Amino acid sequence: MQTTVQNKVVHVAVGVIVRQQQILLALRSGKQHQGGKWEFPGGKVEAGETVAQALNRELQEEVAISVTQSSPLMQLEYAYPEKTVLLDIWLVTGFSGEPHGREGQPLRWATVAELTEIPFPDANQPIVARIQQLFATLAVND
Repeated sequence: MQTTVQNKVVHVAVGVIVRQQQILLALRSGKQHQGGKWEFPGGKVEAGETVAQALNRELQEEVAISVTQSSPLMQLEYAYPEKTVLLDIWLVTGFSGEPHGREGQPLRWATVAELTEIPFPDANQPIVARIQQLFATLAVND
């Protein structure tokens, strides 16, 4: 009798951090899963934490900012061969502090148009599409 191994689902809080029509990105370490690609900052939701609490904690730990205004953007489950990630993506439109890579990772601000040229982990492609859709809608409404 064959048994299939169920992939563990990793719940991750992700911040799409917006400032002056640009999005903050962090470069994944070459040692990490999908290393060498740019990502939206965030990290694992710990037991007993809400997604908003996890997002604020992770953004303080990774990029030295405190979230002051955010709202849910989308949720996305993506299965890699070795694990499944449940991405809880929040739009962060207000924060205090000046972002910098606290773990030594490079950061960059990118325009929405630049996002299509930047290498992201596979799971982030639908996020890029959603951001472009959102900003296209905002531009029409301005």
